[in-house]
Amino acid sequence: MSGYCKVAPGHPFHGPYHDAEYGFPLADDNQLFERLVLEINQAGLSWLLMLQKREAFRKAYRGFDVAKVARFGDKDRARLLADAGIIRNRLKVDAAIENARRIQALAKEHGSFAAWIAVHHPLTKAEWVKLFKKTFKFTGGEIVGEFLMSTGYLPGAHHAECPVHRKIVKLKPPWMAPRGFAY
Repeated sequence: MSGYCKVAPGHPFHGPYHDAEYGFPLADDNQLFERLVLEINQAGLSWLLMLQKREAFRKAYRGFDVAKVARFGDKDRARLLADAGIIRNRLKVDAAIENARRIQALAKEHGSFAAWIAVHHPLTKAEWVKLFKKTFKFTGGEIVGEFLMSTGYLPGAHHAECPVHRKIVKLKPPWMAPRGFAY
């Protein structure tokens, strides 16, 4: 997404995200879950809107704590669907709750969501999409691709001349690692 490197710097929302988060490796399950929820909610909308609503999402989804969201029931679902601070789409709300439950199941089997991703690394984008569609709700090609690129599992977040790209390369993100890397 090299175009992002041209438009994001200096922007009040895109700039900080581009400079300090986009493409940087993530291994914390709650942070990975946050990015997945935001990517799902961005479908059909702009990333700027997600960044603008991010704090409201954090509050609504209890800090993106996977264990807390996995316990959400009908009362929480109704609360989320009534919250004007977030995207009030039933399919996206249901996907967030169900995906938290699925992440918990993966963590029980693999130790963490990040470890589950590591077990499958490296895959092509098409293989990742197939795996995510089989494993999670509301995960199409763009959602999966952006999720994995934004969290350091697929290359392409920044163009090679971008100063942020050089910072990320020094961190040796998963997309640079051979099969079998571990966090």
